[in-house]
Amino acid sequence: MAQLSDDCFAHDQRLMPLDEALALLAERVVPVTGREMVPLGDGVDRILAENLVTAIDVPGHDNSAVDGYAVYFDDLEPEAETRLIVAGRIAAGHPLRRAARRGEALRVFTGAAMPAGHDDSGPDTVFMQEDCRLDGDSVVVPPGIARGANRRGAGEDVAAGATVLEAGRRLRPEDLGLAAAIGRSRLPVRRPLRVALFSTGDEVRDPGAALAEGAIYDANRYAIGALLRRLGCAVTDLGILTDDAAVVRDAIAAAARDHDLLLTSGGVSVGDEDHVKAAVEASGTLTFWRLAIKPGRPLALGQVDDGDRKVPFVGLPGNPAAVMVTFVRLARPLILRLSGASQVAPSLYPVRAGFSHDKKPDRREFLRCRVSRAEDGIPVATKAGRQGAGILSAVSAADGLVELPEEMTYLEAGTLVDFLPFSEVS
Repeated sequence: MAQLSDDCFAHDQRLMPLDEALALLAERVVPVTGREMVPLGDGVDRILAENLVTAIDVPGHDNSAVDGYAVYFDDLEPEAETRLIVAGRIAAGHPLRRAARRGEALRVFTGAAMPAGHDDSGPDTVFMQEDCRLDGDSVVVPPGIARGANRRGAGEDVAAGATVLEAGRRLRPEDLGLAAAIGRSRLPVRRPLRVALFSTGDEVRDPGAALAEGAIYDANRYAIGALLRRLGCAVTDLGILTDDAAVVRDAIAAAARDHDLLLTSGGVSVGDEDHVKAAVEASGTLTFWRLAIKPGRPLALGQVDDGDRKVPFVGLPGNPAAVMVTFVRLARPLILRLSGASQVAPSLYPVRAGFSHDKKPDRREFLRCRVSRAEDGIPVATKAGRQGAGILSAVSAADGLVELPEEMTYLEAGTLVDFLPFSEVS
């Protein structure tokens, strides 16, 4: 397994544009997970560890694309109907047990293997049954068909020796179907990234506990945990660490021994009761990235030394909207790269803004929005409630994030904007 370099997260302390931050992650972050073989049916959402090369053609033989009649094109009348004796029947999985002969038609069904001839490649054209007319033991076919019509060649889908899926791909259900088509029953995949997730603070409580005066329920840890699991991570929930320097230090050191990533939200500042910063720095390094984004400007990235391993640490902001933005746009690409994925950037889609909005220059801004379809069929985004960084209800009500570029200072209603659906990053 590769390891992160000592200066993986180092940079100057200026306000960093989002694209520059993503480029740094792409340049410096390497996979840290090992590999394993899993049954084909368990491969969905796993990350392929090596190229998948097919040893066979798919399909493995020339076959009919339709239900109909297989004929030799050269037996057909170019300007008139042709009458041919129906001399055999070929179904999928039941090939013709003799060589095809000139001057005959063969009843053939979709997927059935095209037969070979005595001294040639055999019938080369298939008529759809609805274009034909049966007359006793003969079939009458019309003129005008093209040579090779409705015949699929061996290897038309994929040819033997081709790479059908590349290493680093996060496998989708359709990818498992392709792997099955080339005969693979097991797949080489990356092991799940082991993530230790925790919160800190004497004021933080788990849902269901009594809420004392001044206390709050821990919302971020549950949201982040769900996001991590959807990415295929093996999550260890360390719960809430009390504001005790020794407790925090020992918990982080212990977690580094058997995890690939340590992640928390909030509590990474310089206050007397914020012990995470000191605990990470005691056995590694910590860098604060000041990002030119709203919400979510502060982000803590570091590494904890565990013998010959350097375990990355991510400290997300504390406000719920900032957590969502920094997770989907920064932490998610980092996690996917650590996990061995090659495609980490989410797709953004154009939608029409259903609102106007003032914006400061030189920062990328993310608005929590719903999307609906207008009468003209164009998707329209509207704000999903108040847009403060601490408004969790707007995050829950939103379909995703409208992303406004750094150079924009005013968004006029009706303008096309980029939209990142939450479904794209889950």
